[in-house]
Amino acid sequence: RSETQLALQCVERKSDMSKPTYLGFPDSLDHPERWPPNDCSLIDSGDTAWMLVSTALVFFMTPGLAFFYAGLIHRRSVITIMMQCFISLGIVSCLWFLIGFSLAFGETSRNIIGNPSSYPLFLNLDLCTPVGYPMWPATGTIPAIIFAGYQMLFAVITPAVIAGAFADRFRFGPFLLFLALWSLLVYCPFAHWVWSPNGYLFQWGVRDFAGGIVVHIAAGWSALGSVLFTGSRHFDSEHDRLIANTPHNRTFVALGVGILWFGWCGFNGAAGGESNGVAAYALTNSCISAGAGMLTWLAVEQHHTGKPSLVGACIGLVCGLATVGCSAGYIRPWAAFLVGSVAGPWCYAAIELRKAFKLDDALDVWGVHGAGGLLGSTLLGCLADEGINGMGRSGAFFGKQLCASVWTAFYSCAMTYLILTLINLVTPILPTKDQVCAPRRAPLFPTNAPQPICFVRIR
Repeated sequence: RSETQLALQCVERKSDMSKPTYLGFPDSLDHPERWPPNDCSLIDSGDTAWMLVSTALVFFMTPGLAFFYAGLIHRRSVITIMMQCFISLGIVSCLWFLIGFSLAFGETSRNIIGNPSSYPLFLNLDLCTPVGYPMWPATGTIPAIIFAGYQMLFAVITPAVIAGAFADRFRFGPFLLFLALWSLLVYCPFAHWVWSPNGYLFQWGVRDFAGGIVVHIAAGWSALGSVLFTGSRHFDSEHDRLIANTPHNRTFVALGVGILWFGWCGFNGAAGGESNGVAAYALTNSCISAGAGMLTWLAVEQHHTGKPSLVGACIGLVCGLATVGCSAGYIRPWAAFLVGSVAGPWCYAAIELRKAFKLDDALDVWGVHGAGGLLGSTLLGCLADEGINGMGRSGAFFGKQLCASVWTAFYSCAMTYLILTLINLVTPILPTKDQVCAPRRAPLFPTNAPQPICFVRIR
């Protein structure tokens, strides 16, 4: 039979159930004997139930992010920013199902990227296949299919976070290309390097419990790369700049952050893949860090501007959650309080630094996620407790976390700039003046009302 016929026909399940079945690539997997057996007795119903609930919670975070961004942005851009968040659910989910999960968690012989033939179309993820090699260091107690779905929603929300940085400066078609290319060239490699037992950073000793490196540093520093490429928005006056940078709906901001915090309980709490003490520490630490981040942000804001604000409280909360992600399942609650307490002033200072350099990161993605993720990943080397999850603090661990964080920041920023450059060669990224400033006739802008200001960088 031809290779095409082999690729289209499922190979019948062999008697040796410790070996995976796959399509058309019978010699492409390095260690089939190490794959977990299809054994329903290995699946724990409690762990599985927790993962199912947490997967739903992580899914809920993307609509929450859409509301959060919609409240922070000017009213003219509300529909655009919400669509950019929601379309990631479609583009990245399908890409993850087709090839992304294999690239991130498939078997590899060179520790660089997963084998595309490991799990194409979620094959080899049978009803009773537990999570295990090559996607997990040891055979676990949850079905591999729910692990794939849980990780899919991590992959969905990460590029959506970046959209807040270049608000008002991106055409929709190029944005779809960016979602696909960024997921394949930035997210999947880092998910493999840091989370897969085959990844070279994981084998070196780098740890990231719930996305401090893979999600927050990668997204935050990619946001910086996108801002460097797209440039700043143009404003006709300082008054227009003030209007554009003033949140148009604080209720949306609070609603979005409430949904995000709720979803973050599954985002951080289930990253260990089990319903146990580590999950309890991760969830509790996340809430403690969020509260501490909110309070310290408000203290700095009170000192700097003379009064606290609801928007500031919400942003400080997100800073605490983003910063503790890397260490949530490795530290004690007192350490989580310390992380959150430092996160508020640290991210506030990062945003002020961004303003000093006149970088137009519209919703401060770099200041919150990039700077916060970098801080949290580095602090893990100083605060990890061996009694929690087997990783203890040490100078060597601190150095590895710092190196991995800096490497992630550099690669994400540079690769994002390169991706946008290549997309721009195919189709213009920046909109024209006519596309942006044309009068709108929608319920949000009645015909008898003045048209909104035009503020955007145009080609």
